[in-house]
Amino acid sequence: MKNSMLEAASLLLEKLLLISNFKIFSVCAPGGGTGKKHPYEINSFLRGDVLEVSRTHFTHYGIYLGDNRVAHLMPDILLALTSDKERTQKVVSNKRLLPGVICKVASIRVDTVEDFAYGADILVNHLDETLKKKSLLNEEVARRAEQQLGLTPYSLLWNNCEHFVTYCRYGSPISPQAEKFHETVKILIRDQRSCLASAVLGLVSIIYTGLASYMTLPAVCIPFCLWMMSG
Repeated sequence: MKNSMLEAASLLLEKLLLISNFKIFSVCAPGGGTGKKHPYEINSFLRGDVLEVSRTHFTHYGIYLGDNRVAHLMPDILLALTSDKERTQKVVSNKRLLPGVICKVASIRVDTVEDFAYGADILVNHLDETLKKKSLLNEEVARRAEQQLGLTPYSLLWNNCEHFVTYCRYGSPISPQAEKFHETVKILIRDQRSCLASAVLGLVSIIYTGLASYMTLPAVCIPFCLWMMSG
């Protein structure tokens, strides 16, 4: 029995490490920039441009609407707790963002260029080069972004900030960042019985061995990560 439990624990740990290599909790959030003021050349941005800023392990995207306004998709737990626009319109902090990711609640919101970039350098329409796609007219891109403003479900893999801007810019939502690890995700979730078995084995291991940290971590985190990867 002990050998089988150890084998199950080893399998669970392998899956956990596989997931953790992607740093899926490094979402489109403040943290990659310095947070300091940056002299952005706002006059060079055109309405409908895609603005791109680097984060710690991710890239965040938005659509420039003109007049120092950027539309971008951001997770925010406050949206599930209050309808007070005065509170929710403040810049989304990491304390609000991570629970928003977990609860899969977000909004397509408008912020200033400075708040959007959070001190990071800005690339303009860089996706046009990397995706090699023909973009819609800039005014159509901006109108699409404005039509999407408001609450939206959030998913790291299926509905993130990149899906939003590519829908606005090219007419179809895609996320090359997410696609980089889609194949690995498919391995983990292709067989639902395997996922269920992992969760059950994790619970059994906790009951059998107690709440030892080396067993509890994979038992709790693997089902959680699979939940986060779902659409």
